[in-house]
Amino acid sequence: MKIAVVALGKIGLPLAVQFADADPSHEVVGVDVNRGLVDLVNQGTEPFPGEAHLGEKLAELVPAGRLRATTEYADAIPGADAIVLVVPLFVDEATGAPDFGWMDDATRSLAQHLTPGTLISYETTLPVGTTRDRWKPMIEELSGLTEGSDFHLVFSPERVLTGRVFADLRRYPKLVGGLTEAGTVKAVEFYESVLSFDERDDLPRPNGVWDMGSAEAAEMAKLAETTYRDVNIGLANQFARFADTVGIDVQRVIEACNSQPFSHIHQPGIAVGGHCIPVYPRLYLATDPDATVVRNAREANAAMPEYAVARAESLLGSLSGLKVAVLGASYRGKVKETAFSGVFGTVEALRQRGAEVVVHDPMFSADELATYGWTAYALGEPVDVAIVQADHPEYAELTLADLPGLKLLLDGRRITDPAAFTGVPRLTIGGGEPVSG
Repeated sequence: MKIAVVALGKIGLPLAVQFADADPSHEVVGVDVNRGLVDLVNQGTEPFPGEAHLGEKLAELVPAGRLRATTEYADAIPGADAIVLVVPLFVDEATGAPDFGWMDDATRSLAQHLTPGTLISYETTLPVGTTRDRWKPMIEELSGLTEGSDFHLVFSPERVLTGRVFADLRRYPKLVGGLTEAGTVKAVEFYESVLSFDERDDLPRPNGVWDMGSAEAAEMAKLAETTYRDVNIGLANQFARFADTVGIDVQRVIEACNSQPFSHIHQPGIAVGGHCIPVYPRLYLATDPDATVVRNAREANAAMPEYAVARAESLLGSLSGLKVAVLGASYRGKVKETAFSGVFGTVEALRQRGAEVVVHDPMFSADELATYGWTAYALGEPVDVAIVQADHPEYAELTLADLPGLKLLLDGRRITDPAAFTGVPRLTIGGGEPVSG
């Protein structure tokens, strides 16, 4: 097969590699608007760090001619048997409405070069109904082809985490929903030919490619599984905030609850970040505005950085003039990515209180942090307050020697060792009263 992958980001590029690696006879072409990224891929060089096995696979597949990249849709799209799109969909932070700008551009570009007999699969998470009501008419109008006869259109959501894409592709069922039965059959055959799956005895049916019955069902499945996590974390954060008011350690409560099989309470924390959990509930709300549980959980989670800073302020009386180090720019540990990271809300809440804010992250250089308007902090420099925002493993090793002059540690991820901070108040989310280690 000739397979085109549109957008070679942190999901798209590993997917292209997976497809090329599945069969030596496949011709896989990735198309991306970023010339620098395309050049790196064509050199067999990993363009971003942290994705397990990506570098070694690129070094093998690109020189062998099994994978290449281009900026030209006219090169990648004509004659393709399958086209897979993983173009980012953005959400307006003020309104929560989806911003289809980049996806519209990519869809128009592929439609202008589409040839008959192609399967088109959207993997970017979408509001329910988007595949049928937005992409189908747009592609038909620009290509002059008819869906269901000249080409087939399906939705098959990506369900992987950056850093472990190849493992997750094997671990989780591949969900597929088409606009027609024939399109679904073709999509199932395609994904079965390019993916392999781990055996799992915990699933209601064998692991593999699962036919969801419709594009809408596949769209909702992706939104529902991620929205569940946001709602669950929102509930955990509500429990944590109450625990703080009555002096209970919520972690003990959660561990007790989860000791029986019907409770799966997630972990509270200073923020919910990333491309998925803070975003997909908003996409769900775009088509189900009456989902009050979803809306309330999203609002509760978005308020956690402000809550954490307010707790620090309540203990110290004032943060004005104090030097406060925010530890972690990333939205989660071991990932060099700031998408919807809690660092933004935390820094803003501190600045509003007159604090001198500095930011540290082991994955970012001082110059990179400066591009966000932050002053970089180096461990070992004097500081009054430290707030752990991301659970980088390096922070588990922190001691008072790393934070000289510390008056308060607020560990928003419960990653630090209390014994390493003897004599200094240490706050956690839902830890009840502040404790000295």
